[in-house]
Amino acid sequence: MRLFGRLRDWRIDRMTNRVARRPSGRRARKVYGADDVHSFAWEPVLDSLQLTPDDLLLDVGCGGGVFLRRALQTGCRAVGVDHSGDMVRLARQTTAGDARIVHGSAEALPFGNGEFTAISCLIAFFFFPDPVAVLREFRRVLDPERGRVAVFTTPPEMKGTPAAPYPLATRGHFYEDHELEELARAAGFVVALVGRTEMGAQLLFARN
Repeated sequence: MRLFGRLRDWRIDRMTNRVARRPSGRRARKVYGADDVHSFAWEPVLDSLQLTPDDLLLDVGCGGGVFLRRALQTGCRAVGVDHSGDMVRLARQTTAGDARIVHGSAEALPFGNGEFTAISCLIAFFFFPDPVAVLREFRRVLDPERGRVAVFTTPPEMKGTPAAPYPLATRGHFYEDHELEELARAAGFVVALVGRTEMGAQLLFARN
């Protein structure tokens, strides 16, 4: 039974990585390169950040770069970072040189202090094993005066739904609204507010 359990866990981890946590392969490129992938999250995040041509946005977990392409329509400049090599290559194709795409980890962002005025993170936060460390990195690379963050993520009650289907949901980290706010404050943000979108997803807004 122990061997069966380990084999099952290995299969779930492998599937989660290929499909969502570190997407790779032909199927993942098709999914994350689709013109409308995660489009339900775009406008809530953009409404929260209120980007202008004076902004430099960092999209963490940028996937295939489709949201970045939409964000660039606000007139802002943008950079994407992802830890999947396949997604980095896809995002570079999607943005066609209009955004810099970097291979890197959310826990150790390869950028200088205060480099960005805004950070977005869509449908990736629940895969971070140390969310406070990630949020501290967000805060580090943000402009101390203008910097703000918008994190679009999935609440616990949506586990087992199409938003977080099993068995992938067993590999995610889900937080109540007040817990998300506490994580942001623990990372040093002064303002931390969680709202709900029309579909019931969580949107964390944080700033200094």
